[in-house]
Amino acid sequence: MNFTVSARVAARRFAYQHASILTALDQGMSLIAAGMADVTITDGSGRTRSPASLYQSMFGAGHAGALQGRGTSGVMQAA
Repeated sequence: MNFTVSARVAARRFAYQHASILTALDQGMSLIAAGMADVTITDGSGRTRSPASLYQSMFGAGHAGALQGRGTSGVMQAA
């Protein structure tokens, strides 16, 4: 599948093509860290998502928060 990473800085718009979803996600996150705006990743079927929402759908970011919550409550009980 083909993935397009798009970003904007000032009036210029950039688009980069990737064959891998992971390389597209990596570049999308890097562009955000570099200060670019409107960073999106579009897949071959035309679905457009932000790098954060794509990451969450792939890796279930909500699970990390649940694990942290359990660790925090354990610390509170031990104290």
